[in-house]
Amino acid sequence: MPLWKKKKPKKKSANKPKPKPKQGLPPIPAKPKFEPKPFVPPKIPEYFTPPAMPTRPPEKKPASKRQAVDVENEFLKTFKSLTYRHRGWDIWNDFIVMAACALSNPVDKSHYEEREARYLRIIKKYNKDEQNKFPTLFAHTVMALEFNPEQDFLGKLYTRLGLQDEGRKQHFTPYSICQAMADITMTDIVKQVRENGYITLNDPCCGAGATLIAGINCAKRRLGEACLNFQNHVLVTAQDIDETVALMCYIQLSLLGMAGYIKVGNTFSEPMISNDSLENYWFTPMYFSDVWAMRRAVHQMEELFEKGED
Repeated sequence: MPLWKKKKPKKKSANKPKPKPKQGLPPIPAKPKFEPKPFVPPKIPEYFTPPAMPTRPPEKKPASKRQAVDVENEFLKTFKSLTYRHRGWDIWNDFIVMAACALSNPVDKSHYEEREARYLRIIKKYNKDEQNKFPTLFAHTVMALEFNPEQDFLGKLYTRLGLQDEGRKQHFTPYSICQAMADITMTDIVKQVRENGYITLNDPCCGAGATLIAGINCAKRRLGEACLNFQNHVLVTAQDIDETVALMCYIQLSLLGMAGYIKVGNTFSEPMISNDSLENYWFTPMYFSDVWAMRRAVHQMEELFEKGED
């Protein structure tokens, strides 16, 4: 028999507290659905004026015929205010010569001295108040061709004032007929420009330049469709025996931004030739631009090479 007795296991007390069950993490509450509140505009006091909303700038509309007529009437009004002391023909001729000199002198230095002296000699015939009206006449001319470049503005006024030389049977071609002739004859100018670089429009009896102006505008449309700048590809040459109308043509071509030159003289007895004297030539400001200056330089070099080969 063993010396020791196996102890009996103690009975668990019934009153012993039961162990607490392990508690897990609390459940994550579901996010509430986002429901935006309806927008309620603030109350605007009656005296408050809301700022104007930005809008696209209005597109420029082409000048109406009414604008051109107004400029024409303003020109005539200013012109007639000068006729109280001077003859209408003298005023017109003086205006044309002075306007042509004012356009030529800044660029054509070979004729500067002669034309500047002529300008000063003419303007001294008028008093101070009358002198201030000549720039106004020139401004009206600029605005008229700006509003509507497809017109013979000076030629129309010249006829309206009855200044034509009836002894020479001087009658200007209506501009509508000039437009029709230009549209009929100038059909392949894009091809000519791409082959030769430029085209030349010539009128040996130019008058105020209606035929040339119509041709310029036709070239502008045709070359514009081919993405070509007509001012860089159209050269204008003209001649007329009457200095006044020849300078009218010169003024209008200059204001239209065309490169070219006009000679005053008889087309039959004094035609334009390559080695001609430049005494009676009037060169437009655009003729001295870089594009046309470069073309003249290249042309002169080609002539020198041809002479060297001969």
